[in-house]
Amino acid sequence: MDILNVLKTRYSTKEFDNTKTLTEKQVSEIEDLLQLSPSSTNIQPWHFVIATTNEGKKRITKATQGFFSFNKSKVLDASAVIIFASQTDLTEGHLQKVLEKEDKDGRFSQKKFKEQNHGARSIFANMHKFDYKDFQHWADKQVYLNLGNFLLGVAALGLDAIPMEGLDLKILDEEFGLREKGFTSSIVVAIGYHKDSDFNKDLPKSRLSKSEIIDRV
Repeated sequence: MDILNVLKTRYSTKEFDNTKTLTEKQVSEIEDLLQLSPSSTNIQPWHFVIATTNEGKKRITKATQGFFSFNKSKVLDASAVIIFASQTDLTEGHLQKVLEKEDKDGRFSQKKFKEQNHGARSIFANMHKFDYKDFQHWADKQVYLNLGNFLLGVAALGLDAIPMEGLDLKILDEEFGLREKGFTSSIVVAIGYHKDSDFNKDLPKSRLSKSEIIDRV
């Protein structure tokens, strides 16, 4: 795979072909992309809602009313729509869940390594919770780290996508009970196949020049 070519050719899709659906294999691969993303200290402070049915997508369009109506057709016409949600609070229960999963997966050859890993993760996590008091912001950063990997990944799978912040995230939290689970929605991504009439697909990619954004030292 030519990863640079994927980056050069992917774009934010403005119109999706609503006659095309995803296979179960594709949905599973999408789930793999979400699951396998890196995060700081492997804390994984996220949750995802994947809508592939018309009913599920219509529930998401409750957040595209009024000012956000410009995103309604993208949600309805996409093959799948994903809500990315970040954790709202750090709990010892979550830290232990991550730790025990790492242990089960064989990441610790000695008990002391498990204890050291938990201690190090707790230091950074508690730093953001108590010292910087920005845990929610830090968790959102991890979600966006996942998002970057995800957009590249779905493009490599031959799918089109668009990340959207233009939805009423409070409505999404309420509709899918995210806050009760300890999460809040951060961004929504629509995935599928572009329509031939999508004006954005043929426009040249535009980025600031390397000389403006990069210093070699």
